[in-house]
Amino acid sequence: MFWNQLLWVIFPYVMLTLFIVGHIYRYNYDQFGWTAQSSEFMEKKSLKWGSILFHVGILMVLGGHLVGLLVPKALTEAIGMTEEMYHAGAIFGGGFAGIITLAGISILLFRRVSVKRVRVTGSYTDMLIAFLLFLEILMGLYNTLGYNLFVGEVDYRTTLAPWLRGILLLNPNPALMEEVPLFFKLHTLFAFAIFGLWPFTRLVHVWSIPLEYLKRSYIIYRSRNAKRAVQIRQANSKSTHPSQL
Repeated sequence: MFWNQLLWVIFPYVMLTLFIVGHIYRYNYDQFGWTAQSSEFMEKKSLKWGSILFHVGILMVLGGHLVGLLVPKALTEAIGMTEEMYHAGAIFGGGFAGIITLAGISILLFRRVSVKRVRVTGSYTDMLIAFLLFLEILMGLYNTLGYNLFVGEVDYRTTLAPWLRGILLLNPNPALMEEVPLFFKLHTLFAFAIFGLWPFTRLVHVWSIPLEYLKRSYIIYRSRNAKRAVQIRQANSKSTHPSQL
């Protein structure tokens, strides 16, 4: 009973509190560090492919998780989606998204370890969050393809999903997690650990949507060549209308 309360009530709320309070604190006291801390100029080729695969895949994965965990089973059945249809979509769609995301994070993690300039200029939190994301995605892919295809189907919409909705609605029921398979539990715990670490890593850049760029004035670049600058000024003075003098 104690471990159930610790793992499935206390720990999630501690991580969610860190997620909220940590973002508020960092936004107020570390806005200069609120960046993606790009290392593109140190190595570009593998970053390009790893970043594209990871970002496309993670968006698909998040979309699938939102539907699978937050939409009640009764609602999908009400619109005519049978259990077989749902599981087929989860396995094939989720499996495809998981493979793309795993490929992306694998490239990014290998790059961070193998490229010396990236490794020595990065921080411990960069390496930690990349490794945790790798493990989290690997476990998620195993749960989606490995467990469902070779061990047995898990109807997490009657256990894990109601538990998560209870956490978000401040009405947790840890007993729902008792029959959940081990790797599904680990996948859930790692997810909350990532949420708790999120505000203290480069992941904060996710919230920095550059809307200001839409209304920002154009940046004017001027030549530093003195001769060329003189020619431009002379040309401008000749083209000036007398009424403007």
